[in-house]
Amino acid sequence: MKSYVCDVVQGWNGISLEVQQLICRIVECPDMFVEYSMLMTVTRAASRINIIPVAIKYLLTASTTSRLLVAGSQNVCTSPVSCNDEVKKAQAATKSREPTIFSKIIDKSIPADIIYEDNECLAFRDVSPQAPVHFLVIPRKPLTGIDDAVDTDEKLLGHLLLVAKKVAEQEKLEKGYRIVINNGPDGSQSVYHLHLHIMGGRQMEWPPG
Repeated sequence: MKSYVCDVVQGWNGISLEVQQLICRIVECPDMFVEYSMLMTVTRAASRINIIPVAIKYLLTASTTSRLLVAGSQNVCTSPVSCNDEVKKAQAATKSREPTIFSKIIDKSIPADIIYEDNECLAFRDVSPQAPVHFLVIPRKPLTGIDDAVDTDEKLLGHLLLVAKKVAEQEKLEKGYRIVINNGPDGSQSVYHLHLHIMGGRQMEWPPG
């Protein structure tokens, strides 16, 4: 299975030679250390290889899961199976004012693939994309969720949507995209800092689940 993964990946022109080689090394040695920024690149690449069967894509992304968690991600979901774990994390998460992983991305104490930022918010790519394009938009203001917003946040909330639209255009999602806000335990919110998921690049299903 592992050699088959390498054969398929190395025969695909959609990712760089460096990433192809790194994916093969990760598959052959799942416990190897990989720099956080490269893990994000590999995970995005694996999600884009649509010609590889689902089981193969799962093998690639599952190989990175433990190290992504060690790197500090609280929002990893690499497969339908691990998505169930994500729901469990959401149920266990607590709503508090303590700094979250998103707070650390805002103050640049941990790395992220930031693709837009201004005085009010920033956008960065999801470390475990659920679509060919998957990024988050978060406010700098530490709102725990949409329930935490008040009337004076009206302008900020509108700005977040406009930034989502702007970055979606930047990412060439002219055929459409989905904007999701998870709110509270039943909404599978696992990070209590308001954030918008923007996903596109493929046909979305309905109902979402």
